[in-house]
Amino acid sequence: MIHEVDEGLRRLLAESGLETSGVEVVFDAPTRDWAARRSAPTVCVFLYDIREDHTRRGSGGGEVYDADGFVVARRTPPRWFELTYLVTAWAGRPQDEHRLLSQVLACLVSTDTLPPHLLGGSLAELGLIVALDAGGTGLDAPAASDVWSALGGELKPSLGLRVRAPLAGISEVAAAPVTEGLVVRSVPRAEPGETDGSRRLRYTEVGAPAPEEGLGGPRERRPAPARRRRGERQP
Repeated sequence: MIHEVDEGLRRLLAESGLETSGVEVVFDAPTRDWAARRSAPTVCVFLYDIREDHTRRGSGGGEVYDADGFVVARRTPPRWFELTYLVTAWAGRPQDEHRLLSQVLACLVSTDTLPPHLLGGSLAELGLIVALDAGGTGLDAPAASDVWSALGGELKPSLGLRVRAPLAGISEVAAAPVTEGLVVRSVPRAEPGETDGSRRLRYTEVGAPAPEEGLGGPRERRPAPARRRRGERQP
C-alpha cells in the first residue's frame, strides 16, 4: 500500500507541470550526502512517519466474488493508516526552491483526495478514498526540526503532507461452490418368495409382524369406555 501511495503522489505532481519543466520527483531521505549530489531541480517527498488510525478500525468482513458471481474468498475489513511526508524543493538558488515549493503547495492544497485514475494495485481494487492533508501533520508526528536533526542535514523550508490510506484486509480462500446435485440410487423391488438381501439389526428372535400385529405379536385391543351422559356421575 505504501508504494502505491508513493506512485499516486508522483503521478499527481507530474501532472501539475513538474515533469514537463524537467523537475525530478524522488522519495529519498534528504541527508547531507544526498543533497551534495543534487545537480538538477528536484522535489523530495520523504516519508518519515506511519501510524494507524484506530478510530477507523472496523469489524466483520466482506466477500470476494469471481466473474461468475461465486464467493471465492472472505476478507477482513481494511485498516487505515496515516502516512506523513516531508516535502522539500532543491534547486541552485533559494528563490528557485521557493518558487518550486509554491508550485507543489498549490497542487496539493487543491486536491483533497487522490483521483481514482492515479491509484493502482490494492488501492484501486478497494475503491476507497485516499485523503490528502497538505500543510499539516499528525498530532503525534515528529516535528520537522526533529526530522532534520535525525537526518543530519540543515533545516530548510519544507511542507508537511499527511495521507490517509487503507490497507487491504487479509483474504481467506473459501471452499469451492457445490456444482453437482444429490444423486439418488434405487434397487429393484424383490418379488414374492425372493429375499431382498436385507437383514434385521435388532429383535432377531421376532418374526416379521403382520400388518395388524406389532413387534411382540398380536395385541389385544381394550374395549372403548362407555360414554357418559351429561349429569351422570361415574360409579
